[in-house]
Amino acid sequence: MDDLAGFLRTRRARVDPVAVGIPTDSRRRVAGLRREEVAHLSGVSVDYYVRLEQGRATQPSEQVLDALARVLGLDETERGHLYRLARQRRRAAKAAGGRLRPELLRMLDLVTDAPALIMSHRMDVLAGNRLARLLYGRPIPGLNTARHIFLEEAERGLYADWESCTRDGVGHLRLAAGKYPDDPRLASLIGELSMGSDRFRRLWARADVRARTHGRRAYRHPLVGLLELHQENFALPDDPGLELLVLSAPPGSPAEDGLRLLAALGAEHTVTAPRADAGAVGDRGGR
Repeated sequence: MDDLAGFLRTRRARVDPVAVGIPTDSRRRVAGLRREEVAHLSGVSVDYYVRLEQGRATQPSEQVLDALARVLGLDETERGHLYRLARQRRRAAKAAGGRLRPELLRMLDLVTDAPALIMSHRMDVLAGNRLARLLYGRPIPGLNTARHIFLEEAERGLYADWESCTRDGVGHLRLAAGKYPDDPRLASLIGELSMGSDRFRRLWARADVRARTHGRRAYRHPLVGLLELHQENFALPDDPGLELLVLSAPPGSPAEDGLRLLAALGAEHTVTAPRADAGAVGDRGGR
């Protein structure tokens, strides 16, 4: 799904030669650095770096990876992704399997003033509290937010900053592909999104990776209007690949009023949804 060679090529193409001390003129036709320039700046032979980009060199040393990360200007998230791609042949991470623990489901129910949900590395929403169901306006089990964002045209208006959501979504799936390269359902999802969305294909080709741990999320709900919320992502250490997401509103903000109104409207028009603990985590397709 993802490979070291492709990642190196895309990162090389974005580096400004002038920024690393290489003079340029109008005759230069290469975007970013040439392969021999990366090799020279990294202290490796040109032949070895070419083999890396062709996928013929395996298991580069820590020193080589450190040098490449420095020359290519990788941030912390990209550096971690580079290392995972380089080690894929040694071992691949395994995602959580089996049922969601009852304790997790009880914890979701304790969050009453903010939408809260549990999401997998494939962006399958496995469980959510009452406000999460009201926010999305649909039952939570079966929702895959990547499909929701890219393929369900009628739902696009829910995301007030749709373009930012698409970049975050693709960056998340890129990271997941590096962590779980042997996950056939993840590969199938990426293929489905590539076939169904021009924007997904363009963003995927850029090979950007993003680890969104917190930040602003804005929704334009059809009943209560704009909700500017703060998202916090909490990794679940005993459940690899799963995260708890909580979307909170600042006290006294219009978004807090909006969530209260949404909850009140939901009480009048009860949304019934099957509990997420009815099925196994490993068996969900997110469709």
